[in-house]
Order: sequence, then structure tokens, then C-alpha cells
Amino acid sequence: MLPASVLAYLPSPPANGISIGPLRLHVYGLLIAIGVVAAIWLAQRRWEARGGQPGTMSRLAIWGVPAGLVGARVYSVITSWQADTAGHWYRAFAIWEGGLGIWGGVAVGVAFGLYGARRMQLDWRVAIDCAAPALALGQAIGRWGNYFNQELYGAPSGLPWAVKIAHPVHCSSVTHCVAYPAGVTTFQPTFLYESIWDLACVGLVLLAERHLRIRKGYLFFVYAAVYTPGRFVTEHLRVDEAHRYLGLRLNDWVSIAVFVVSVAILVIFGRVRPTDPNRPLAGEALRPEDANPSSGAAGTLNG
Repeated sequence: MLPASVLAYLPSPPANGISIGPLRLHVYGLLIAIGVVAAIWLAQRRWEARGGQPGTMSRLAIWGVPAGLVGARVYSVITSWQADTAGHWYRAFAIWEGGLGIWGGVAVGVAFGLYGARRMQLDWRVAIDCAAPALALGQAIGRWGNYFNQELYGAPSGLPWAVKIAHPVHCSSVTHCVAYPAGVTTFQPTFLYESIWDLACVGLVLLAERHLRIRKGYLFFVYAAVYTPGRFVTEHLRVDEAHRYLGLRLNDWVSIAVFVVSVAILVIFGRVRPTDPNRPLAGEALRPEDANPSSGAAGTLNG
């Protein structure tokens, strides 16, 4: 049990949205949008630092962002149908209530972003390298939407940074959830832990790009490899609805699989070895024809 009085904690948010006349603006959606804008900003700065044109990443976002949101929602609904819909199929579209699975969002968003890069005749390998740390930055901001929705918290806690939850529920599975006793109101803020880890991932990806000999186009797998351990820990701490297999939540298993595959790809394919010094490295400048693809041969796809 927690001590009778908790000296400090993160308070419950006053509301999860703002009403402007008949319009209801949900903070969850607003923070997702801010995260997208921040990710585009960072990716664009990195693209221009390599000699790319202004506005390129905004055009790529037209392909990647809507697809990523759809993929995130589809992944969440498929893996947690009862939790996301509460028995009503139309609630599958209520993304403002939460329920966006990062794995579906990243997989589908990156796939469509790469398709857009090829259609725009860009060097897709440089584009994905520029986006790698930006993905983590967007996630760090978007995670705070879970705070305003009062979701994705961990076990009861008396830590000074514990978060107060108005109506806490503990779930042993997707179908079995029970309310905590009235006196238990503060919990591990796993959304905060993941947000901090996401920011650390931004720095780790940038350090890897600067100090490791990573081939062009493989920085995304550095992002995946460094993100998954933190996600495994925060996922394991959470007490919300989740399917479990062999004692682990589904997303724990996904984190393990993504980590193993990402590390294997980096070790086998992603390193520039001393015997192969001419391979282009992540962080190198764009070739002139890739920096300004409209000046190149029509219809040419790079990479």
C-alpha cells in the first residue's frame, strides 16, 4: 500500500480538451499534431544540412503522416479490439480517445514515406536517415497526450513524480479490469518515462550517425534498436488492457522481435567495413542530382 499522504505528485490534468462553441479540441490530437510538426522540422533541417531543398519533408509528410495515423489505429484496433471499441464498432474511428499503436504507425508511415520519396525522385536512403531521429522526437511529444487522457500508467506509486489518476483501473487482460481502491490514486507515469527515453533516442541516433560508420539508409535501424529496450521496460510497467503471451504483453514481444531484427540488419548490412571504404555513410551530403532532382533525368529513381 501507498503511504497515507503522498507529498508530491503530478496532478491530474484539468481536462482532456478545449471547447470552442460546438467544436471540441482534444489535447491528445493537438499533441500528436505538434509532434508531427516537430518531426518534420527536425527532418527538414537535417535534409537541408545535406544540401537538400526547403519544403521537401513537408511534401513527404503528405504521404507518410496520414498513412502512419491509419496504420497506428489499425494496429491498435487489431491487437486490442475490445479495449479500443468497447463493443461498438464505430469507436474504432475515435482516435482522439487514444489507441494509436506505434508499431503500426511507424511501419506504415515509413513505407508510404519511402514510396513518396521514390515518386519525388529523391534519394530515399538519405530521406530515411533524416527522418530517423525525427520519429523519436515526434513520439516524445505525442506521448504527453496519454497524460491528458489519463491512460498508460503503471502500478501504484508514492514517488514524487507519480501521476494522479482520477479513475484508475487495473487490467490483468483485455477482458478483465477492476477499479483500484478509493485511496490508491497515484501511479508510475510510464508515458513520462517513455517520453524521456524518446528524447534520449534522438541523441543516441545523432551520436551513432556522427561516431559510427553506418551505411547510408540504415540509420532507421539504429532508431529501432535503441528505442525498443526503453519501450520494453515501459510496456512491462503498464497496467492497462493488453493481450499477454507467456507472461509478456504483446508489445513486449514485438519490441524483442524489432530489436533482434534491427541489430541483425545493422551488423550484417549496415556497417561500413574497412575493406569496403567507398560505401556512402549516413550523414554524407547529397549528390547534386539528388539535392535537386528536377534537374536530373526525368523518370529516374534513385537507390
